[in-house]
Amino acid sequence: MKIAVLGGDGFCGWPASLHLSSLGHDVAIVDNLSRRRIDAELGAESLTPIATIDERLAAWREVTGSEIAFRNIDIAQDYDGLLAFIEEFAPDAVIHFAEQRAAPYSMKNSRTKRYTVDNNVNATHNLLAAIVESGRDVHVVHLGTMGVYGYGTAGMKIPEGYLDIQVDAGENGIVEQQILYPTNPGSVYHMTKVLDQNLFAYYAKNDGLRITDLHQGIVWGTHTAQTLRDERLINRFDYDGDYGTVLNRFLMQAAIGYPLTVHGTGGQTRAFIHIRDMAKCIQLAVENPPARGERVKIFNQMTETHRVRDLAELIGRIADAEVQMVPNPRKESAENELHVVNDAFLDLGLRPTKLEEGLLVEVEDVARRYADRVDRSKIPARSLWTSNQSEGVPQGEK
Repeated sequence: MKIAVLGGDGFCGWPASLHLSSLGHDVAIVDNLSRRRIDAELGAESLTPIATIDERLAAWREVTGSEIAFRNIDIAQDYDGLLAFIEEFAPDAVIHFAEQRAAPYSMKNSRTKRYTVDNNVNATHNLLAAIVESGRDVHVVHLGTMGVYGYGTAGMKIPEGYLDIQVDAGENGIVEQQILYPTNPGSVYHMTKVLDQNLFAYYAKNDGLRITDLHQGIVWGTHTAQTLRDERLINRFDYDGDYGTVLNRFLMQAAIGYPLTVHGTGGQTRAFIHIRDMAKCIQLAVENPPARGERVKIFNQMTETHRVRDLAELIGRIADAEVQMVPNPRKESAENELHVVNDAFLDLGLRPTKLEEGLLVEVEDVARRYADRVDRSKIPARSLWTSNQSEGVPQGEK
């Protein structure tokens, strides 16, 4: 299968690209390398040393004999370049990772808010419009987020995309309908994923595009079987307050003797998935597309839920690390429950990688190995959800 991976140089895009290539697919990465530029903007670097994209691709070729093509295209700004690529490469599937992925970064200031909206919404719409204009039958697999739902579930399990409702139509009686599960985004980043969801519903209905939307939990872990094959293939490990995900941040903090920063009460319950399972889920989504004319297929791409303070206590015990409660600048409930249906991937054969001590130690070992690269001043995140809060440190969600 010919597969284009938009945003294939990033935290999820890179290991997914290698995984798909290792299965024998013809993979092409499209990326404008903006994530590397944001590192420079923030004065932060991945904890792991990231090779240039050319060095990465050369290493993959040396190790496996397989080629992954690369095109530098800003799909949010260069519509003609994107359309030409689709017509030339003629992909069977496009994996869409090409969006600014950090909630804290999206809330830093008005510039980052506008950038997140401009980049994410334009990227998605340009892709859909280009596929329609190309006339090709291309399956779009999009990496969304569980955060489109917010974190209040009314005690029910969040279904995979759609909710059955009954409408009182007066003299016409009770009408049964199925709607997209109501959204409640908690940041500008999450709001862009809500807008994506509505664009997908429209293009599936109006133009018959085949689309799969993956509502993903927080990714943890560093290595996949492919990134372990050569140090030049190593994946990103973000630990800074804007891009570092909460569990990886805790493990890095434990490795360097920095207190585990739990924000507010730590009562936030979040969905999680290991990076190996993320790559496997992308594979399963590609292999099981919706039929043309079918509504958007929506998967909840997560394997387990945990309360943040419970994770901190677990890692504190394993690593003998201090846990520190700090103010939470996010505008969110201090405590929440989260119940999620994830049957679709399980039915397709996913065998979840659970949060086990051995894998936690593996991530901590990676952090310890590269501890000399840590800039402690970048660990606290100072993006505030409202302007009247004192400076604090938000949970590093994806």
